[in-house]
Amino acid sequence: MGVRPPPTNDDDGPEVIEFGIAEVAAELDDADLSFPATGDEVARRLSDPRIKYDAKGHAVALSEAVADADRDRFEDEQEFLNALHPVFEQYRRSRTPGVIERVRAALPL
Repeated sequence: MGVRPPPTNDDDGPEVIEFGIAEVAAELDDADLSFPATGDEVARRLSDPRIKYDAKGHAVALSEAVADADRDRFEDEQEFLNALHPVFEQYRRSRTPGVIERVRAALPL
């Protein structure tokens, strides 16, 4: 998913803020990874990045999202993304960010 950031007078900012499966897809585009693969293999190969699951910047480790998916093995990238989509949707609806996640979201890392 992606959302446009609030308008500003600065033209140097990003046009779209990526989060959820859009951010995972971008990570996969930059990786040398082949399918079929397990979720654990994908997370390890990508160095287990923190993936934002909402436009506010709240994030979760990819390995945690993969563990919450309803399957473990994926035949292709689309199957992997499709399995993660409901996981990120659930995070957006139900998670209240903890103190550490709020601090990470606030810091420009």
